[in-house]
Amino acid sequence: MSGQGLTYERDERWTAVDQYSFSHLHPKTSTTPSIEALEYALTNQEKSGLPDIAVSPSQGKFLKLQAQLIKAKNILEIGTLGGYSTIWLASASPDVKVTTVEVDPHHAEVAKATFKHAGVQDRVEVKLGPGLDVLPQLVEEVKQGKRDKYQLVFIDADKENNWNYVDLALGGLVESGTAIIVDNVVRKGQLADDKTEDSRILGARRVVENVGKDDRLDGVVVQTVGEKNYDGYLLAIVN
Repeated sequence: MSGQGLTYERDERWTAVDQYSFSHLHPKTSTTPSIEALEYALTNQEKSGLPDIAVSPSQGKFLKLQAQLIKAKNILEIGTLGGYSTIWLASASPDVKVTTVEVDPHHAEVAKATFKHAGVQDRVEVKLGPGLDVLPQLVEEVKQGKRDKYQLVFIDADKENNWNYVDLALGGLVESGTAIIVDNVVRKGQLADDKTEDSRILGARRVVENVGKDDRLDGVVVQTVGEKNYDGYLLAIVN
């Protein structure tokens, strides 16, 4: 799962395995989302000038399968970008609802076109604004009974606020068994650098360390390689 501000570390073996396996496990016929919808999402994103930092196809499929494994009905995504990962999540089931938070109005409009093209616009709610502002609003709506809690939270936004987003979600947006996935925490192995001054790596270290100290959560970091980078994600489960 890619990260803004990083140059990609590539290996032809990683790319070959991704492309080979994805072509067989998500073929062009009878798959959801369709290959055409996925390709449109990436093309639309590129044409609109958005950065190439969306998840890879295999990582998107992982998110969809994760949502299906836990039978998620309500999913929260922080960081919409062009909507590529969102259409994967919105394809987990016909009745799934995805709330996706995006700070950039242009990105949000690009994503809405992607959702419409993929036919999932009725399953996706776009909340425009900084995550630190939007999440407390969602918490209040849950408290008022206007919104259900989430069974899956996918965080792929500004890395400096990784823990803040997790902590806000724990303040009323999740339930026991909710899966929280924080993307791009390994950062080509720089997660282990205790002398770093990079704010994004410090944000990754903070979320890993805080999850480990928080009795509300149990988590693990999974390192990944693939066609886009050497990176990894944090998977945590709410106790």
